[in-house]
Amino acid sequence: MSHNVGTSTQSLHADDALNVVSDVAPPLHLSTTFRYSDDPSELFPAADLNSFGTDPTKHIYSRASCPNPTRFETILTALLNGKAISYSSGLSALHAALTLLNPRHISVGEGYHGCHGVIALFTRLTGLQKLDLDCDPTFLQKDDVILLETPVNPQGTAFDIASYAEKAHSRGAFLIVDSTFAPPGLQDPFAFGADLVMHSGSKYFGGHSDLLCGVLATQRDDWASQLFADRVFLGSVMGNMESWLGVRSLRTLEVRVQRQSANTSRLVSWLHSALHTPSPAPGSDEAAVQAVLEEVFHASLQTTEGDWLAKQMPNGFGPVFSITMKEENLARELPSKLHYFQHATSLGGVETLIEWRTMSDATVDRRLLRVSVGLENWEDLRADLVGAFRGLAGL
Repeated sequence: MSHNVGTSTQSLHADDALNVVSDVAPPLHLSTTFRYSDDPSELFPAADLNSFGTDPTKHIYSRASCPNPTRFETILTALLNGKAISYSSGLSALHAALTLLNPRHISVGEGYHGCHGVIALFTRLTGLQKLDLDCDPTFLQKDDVILLETPVNPQGTAFDIASYAEKAHSRGAFLIVDSTFAPPGLQDPFAFGADLVMHSGSKYFGGHSDLLCGVLATQRDDWASQLFADRVFLGSVMGNMESWLGVRSLRTLEVRVQRQSANTSRLVSWLHSALHTPSPAPGSDEAAVQAVLEEVFHASLQTTEGDWLAKQMPNGFGPVFSITMKEENLARELPSKLHYFQHATSLGGVETLIEWRTMSDATVDRRLLRVSVGLENWEDLRADLVGAFRGLAGL
């Protein structure tokens, strides 16, 4: 084929080579073990095999590979521009990445609190030392790691991947980019120097709030082989049902994410404009917003030096943003006054979620709420917010 195949086409056809049955919708395979060939010439002792997953249509035992996860990984390999390996959760993917690289130091920002829990386990086991994300480069040694989450949880603001890649590589260290908040179509970390790309696939790869999974992607064949080998013994494999659901979800990844991102940009733009309207008329929507809202965070509102952000995220700035209310009690009460925003943790589903973030993250400002925008009509979401703000402001 002479042209670059689009993301939606890849989502629907990257796994065509695995169609060994005539079903248009791939079947769900529940077996944990698979029969060997009846042809003795096709029997190869384990000691004679050089790598895992050499034939994606042949399987032995589901801890190594099986049809549904293999199909899921095949599609993601095309979408992520690197060999994809799936895991039982996003945190198990990070555990696998640190097992692979075994750094002595890891430079990391605040970000998702769960990642810091995984790092704490390695600190206990290996003595891994944690450094600030913007530490002096001389603190990094060969084979150390910078873990960069962008856009970052929970704010939804972004970091310059290329600058952190340059910093890591200048010291012989590696850059892991957690791109959960910006799935394919919004951001390609490999294009800006990432060595490993990580996703909590429970979010946008799943897209329907009904599966757990994690994903690593690498452009190094030796790392991919080692990650597959390690996963057999880590045991953190993705389940058959989750993989089947994941394939279903990847079929619509681009259209979902683009709609969610567009909805978010409109909501954020409206909130930012209302918050900064000078001398709003008494009783107006803008007056209600200014009475209760303190600040809005999103990559689309960032002021940056240079054009790195537009280059890094040319198709939208992600479907997650955060707001800070003027008082803690306003943050506590806001979710109960909303109709289309479901009060729950996690993100990436087709439904819009809002979370008083302190319910699941003890480290954040208690006035902060994280919003994961779904596929609803954005004007309905705006009207819902207006009604809630008016209720809180007594207007």
